[in-house]
Amino acid sequence: MAMSERKPKGTRKGYTTGACSAAAATAAVQGLLTGQVPESIDCQLPNGERVSFKIEEGSIIDGCAHAVVEKDAGDDPDCTHLARLTADVVWTDLPNTVELKGGSGIGMITRPGLGLAVGGPAINPVPCKNIEDNIRLIAAEQLQNKGLQVTISVPRGEEMAKKTLNYRLGIIGGISILGTTGIVHPYSTAAFRASVVQGVEVAANQGQGTVVLTTGGRTEKFVMRELPELDESCFVQMGDFLTPALDAADRCGIQRIIIGGMVGKLTKMAQGETITHAGRAPVDVELVADIARRIGAPEEICNAIAAQETARYASECMAELGLEYEFHVELAKRVIATLANRYPGRFEIAVLVCDFDGNKLAEAGRNLT
Repeated sequence: MAMSERKPKGTRKGYTTGACSAAAATAAVQGLLTGQVPESIDCQLPNGERVSFKIEEGSIIDGCAHAVVEKDAGDDPDCTHLARLTADVVWTDLPNTVELKGGSGIGMITRPGLGLAVGGPAINPVPCKNIEDNIRLIAAEQLQNKGLQVTISVPRGEEMAKKTLNYRLGIIGGISILGTTGIVHPYSTAAFRASVVQGVEVAANQGQGTVVLTTGGRTEKFVMRELPELDESCFVQMGDFLTPALDAADRCGIQRIIIGGMVGKLTKMAQGETITHAGRAPVDVELVADIARRIGAPEEICNAIAAQETARYASECMAELGLEYEFHVELAKRVIATLANRYPGRFEIAVLVCDFDGNKLAEAGRNLT
């Protein structure tokens, strides 16, 4: 499939930074082999599919071949959409060796726990192998007697990285080269889910016994203010991916889980949703009404809550009755009970609740010192 092929909006797939890097590197090597960098290059993705990539820029100067592929993320754009994945390739005197380096705009690993060498470039193992595999497909004969050094860079990569969680993982100075299949599916959540799991793994590898899981930026700022004694590596923005985060914590031996959230997501957790996205399942308003009933709210208010569709409505009703604190404490306890039932005896769990402005409302299960 040609990279430029267009499909109806919302369905068009794109290609990962890893796939684009492999294409740029392959085109640059082709330039060394033939004397001219091609205008397009066929490249094999990690999933085995072959794709034609357009080369935006190509040159050979003083024995160094240069090629650029512009990332098209399809209908799932992120901060690396339209990034110019750049490869500069030279021959070396090391037979049968393909050396991969990170240039400007590629992050550097500063902490263990990512499966990559500390001090090395943030180029994940699958893209690394895919780059080398594609190069060896076209240069196997030449590599019998000499080697290749491939430097991947991304103009403005350091600026792009500010919109990612790389700094939290100890990756500084640029973006990561990622992708397990080579393809970005429209509205895919795979990359974010993987970053959540990776964040938990990094905390564990830093020797942390606690992971603080938050549903977004506001809740993270809230819990960071509440828990200043914890290292930054403990905090993981899980978004909607509660279960992948907890499964990773379980696998890594994390003992203590602290969840920071607001009423809507916490209600989803209390009702046992494994993915807490708003579109995945409706809020169980009967559960919310039962919480209100448990703390002594009038029956007519509980019935009104059960007739609504949002947990936020219940929260507002409780605030009017002066029961806001009690309501959120009970909600937090329901979350703890649900998760303790799912992971029996596994974690010490606490829940911190904030409002939509990031102000603390309540907590439960907290024994953090």
